[in-house]
Amino acid sequence: MRVLIVEDEIGIANFLKQGLEEESFVVDVAYEGGEGLIMALSGEYDILILDWMLPEKSGIEICTEFRKKFKKTPVIFLTAKDTMKETILGLQSGANDYIKKPFHFDELLERIKVQLRPNTEELEGLTLGSIKLNLNTYQVTKNNVEIPLTQKEFSLLEMLIRNKGKVCKRSRIIESVWDIHFDYNTGVIDVYINALRKKLKLSGDENYIQTIRGVGYIAKEL
Repeated sequence: MRVLIVEDEIGIANFLKQGLEEESFVVDVAYEGGEGLIMALSGEYDILILDWMLPEKSGIEICTEFRKKFKKTPVIFLTAKDTMKETILGLQSGANDYIKKPFHFDELLERIKVQLRPNTEELEGLTLGSIKLNLNTYQVTKNNVEIPLTQKEFSLLEMLIRNKGKVCKRSRIIESVWDIHFDYNTGVIDVYINALRKKLKLSGDENYIQTIRGVGYIAKEL
């Protein structure tokens, strides 16, 4: 899961980044509202953690603009503001939750987990055309025939399907699936994509995983 933190207090931002990375999240940080909005609108994040008061653009402005494009991605505010009026304003802007500074990291972590908790439909599995992923048993089937995948192949396919209809950039794939956060030859992704295509027999009318040249891959139902 990929998290965007927009927080101008460097100490808090670094503390949160370290803590969440220890919990296996992929974390990016922006220290100004303008930069944070640009990063948020990339659509590459599973959850946003926004400070209320920021240079350039406030957390409220970021959330309001973000919600025009992304309706379901959870947003949590971190703020020293705690009046009823401000709480209502934050929720009206599209926030899912609201936590007052100072806070305990464990409380924030649990609030993040609640927002990322799979919905009922997802618990039943993810689908891509005739392909089904069972997230409880880690089984993959196509037309009800089980297809054995390695752990990395399963994780790669899961990421693509979770982002169905959106381009997954190579840099994001290598971070999320391989947990690599530095310059690295992403050719390994191509090897695994080719393996998935062969095992799932993806071609012709079932070309569910498509290459976006120079960018990454996209899962699409044709």
